[in-house]
Amino acid sequence: MNIRSSTDRRLRLVLALVLFAVYGAVSVGRHLRMETSGFDLGIFEEAVRGYAGLGRPLVALKGADYNLLGDHFSPILALLAPVYRLFPGAVTLLLAQAALLAASTLPVTRLAMRTVGRWGGAAIGLAYGLSWGLWATLAFDFHEVAFAVPLAAFAVEALVCDRAVAAMCWALPLLLVKEDQGLLVVGIGACLFVRGHRRLGAGLAVAAVMAMALAVLVLVPLANPEGVYTYAESGEWTGGNPVARLLLPGDKWTLAAVLLAPTLLLALCSPLCLLLVLPLAARFWSLNPGYWDTLHHYNAVLMPVLFLAFVDGLRRLGHAPGRGALVEKPSARPARYDGAGVPSPSGGGGAVTTLTRPVRTAAPGTRSRSAIAVGLAPVGALVVAAAMLPVPSLAAPTPQVAVVKRVLAAIPDGVTVAAANHLAPQLTERCTVSLFPYLTPPGGAAPWNRPTADWVAALDDPDDFPVPAAEQKQFREALPAMGYRTVAMGGGVTVYRWAAG
Repeated sequence: MNIRSSTDRRLRLVLALVLFAVYGAVSVGRHLRMETSGFDLGIFEEAVRGYAGLGRPLVALKGADYNLLGDHFSPILALLAPVYRLFPGAVTLLLAQAALLAASTLPVTRLAMRTVGRWGGAAIGLAYGLSWGLWATLAFDFHEVAFAVPLAAFAVEALVCDRAVAAMCWALPLLLVKEDQGLLVVGIGACLFVRGHRRLGAGLAVAAVMAMALAVLVLVPLANPEGVYTYAESGEWTGGNPVARLLLPGDKWTLAAVLLAPTLLLALCSPLCLLLVLPLAARFWSLNPGYWDTLHHYNAVLMPVLFLAFVDGLRRLGHAPGRGALVEKPSARPARYDGAGVPSPSGGGGAVTTLTRPVRTAAPGTRSRSAIAVGLAPVGALVVAAAMLPVPSLAAPTPQVAVVKRVLAAIPDGVTVAAANHLAPQLTERCTVSLFPYLTPPGGAAPWNRPTADWVAALDDPDDFPVPAAEQKQFREALPAMGYRTVAMGGGVTVYRWAAG
């Protein structure tokens, strides 16, 4: 038994390490090909760079002396400061995100192995690692939600196994990831309450509500230069039919279907699916369509919840009474079960409960159909996850990238530079970078949202995010009249320096 447990543990670790290597290669490859952006990789690097310097998380890309805690309450980013101090650069953030996402596979695979066996559990773990919600996060720079994914995974696994204190301990740090993660913590508290841990569950839910209120009403506005919580507008009541606002347009239902698809809809067999209600309701209520699509990082934290619900659903499907009659036979001797209802090896450690359960025996036909379904589900989930997986690129940087980097090398370290979105993360390690074209020439009175910039790095043919291309081109043409002179150009990039007089 111990040999089997050790083999399973090594298999889980190997799976996580392989996924980390793949995640890291994909993420770092994007950065080397200059496919990352200031919004959001540059923003988070400036914040972590501030923490690493034992200062505030100031982000010039958002404005002069802009404290990122005035945008979202994400103090957990400070945990990256020691690593960034040793290895400064955007790549550090990308690899940290890869490690966090890979670590989240450990609890998912562990519970799956206990439920459906070694190889079925490994298939589910791999399906989770390939799930589109995680890959959408990898395809969009770095975000603080990377911390939430493993925390949610360990918390929900502990919840399934009825380890109430562990579930609470894993859930509480979610409140330091981002203010909206409190909605998931409320759900975990509610589940603990329903499962009989009433004082612990109620305390966790109340703490989450209070933490969200404190962040949104006090802490974020206090750090915001305009004294507001910027994202409150998208949730404001604007009149009309509230049910229609919550449930329409149909894109919201498309998202729900795509979320459930990798679990073959079997996640619906578990009450853990209810943990998604509050996070999805908040997003569906928002007026921002970006919260309803599948292209961003917002769905990452939902993936471990869904896959753990999938595993719990398989357990329930395998033990559920069918249409045939059930015969209860008392067990000959007490058996050891973990909280998920899965027999544990004797002496296997961990939080397990020794109890005597009657053996529930379904009619043979029903039992065989359930066994077939449970046996095929892991492979089916892996096939669906692989089919939904966007094809990652591992292409080498083009010659144009090398030209652009030589042009950007004309900008010295430590200066202030206004850079186009896709150029910003190439400079945030060594310069104070604001977003072009929102700048003020040296010597002028600079409002907080137009920081002073001695240097400019502009694209000759920009895209429309986050600033319309026409506005960028118009401002670039005006740079000579503002006192900026061309220093270097090539690869579709032009670098300017302000010259007095």
